[in-house]
Amino acid sequence: MILHIKNMVCDRCIMVVRQQLQNIGLDVGDVNLGTATVQPEPDSDQLSQISSQLKLLGFELLDNEKDQMVERIKSLIIEKVHHSDLADTHLNFSQYLSEGLRKDYAYLSRMFSDAEDTTIEKFIIQQKIEKVKELLEYGQLNLNEITWKMGYSSSAHLSAQFKAVTGITPSQFKASEKMGRKAIDKI
Repeated sequence: MILHIKNMVCDRCIMVVRQQLQNIGLDVGDVNLGTATVQPEPDSDQLSQISSQLKLLGFELLDNEKDQMVERIKSLIIEKVHHSDLADTHLNFSQYLSEGLRKDYAYLSRMFSDAEDTTIEKFIIQQKIEKVKELLEYGQLNLNEITWKMGYSSSAHLSAQFKAVTGITPSQFKASEKMGRKAIDKI
């Protein structure tokens, strides 16, 4: 059985969820961002136990199809933005999501907007800006290198988008003592 889990956004989340499911006594197969495969199929008591254990750790067991699809959209975006290099891909996110989820993008977009009170495009921008903040904090890349790595057409475009989201420029962010990043699952 595949369990759909909200707020799984990193490798540490995967490790924690795997451990919790094993502690409950389930045979755990693949655990990916947003999903975990378990055997045997949990009964209602086990599902309740799974739900309460995951909730204590900041996760949520998703039981309806709409919530599962929205979480899969988020997971695909987070995976692409935070765990891959966008420089070489010239990625069309609408095509990427449609192909990855085998659904029409207009349908996915409506579903996401209804559930999240934001658009997929704004969610992508927020994720990209959080990744830019991370790269600025590390200080290993300059703004032009970050622009290229994140797939922006120019540093002016990146800076304008950064300021629109955060209210400050990338250089002001970098110069501030408390940089103010957000957790990926809080975006």
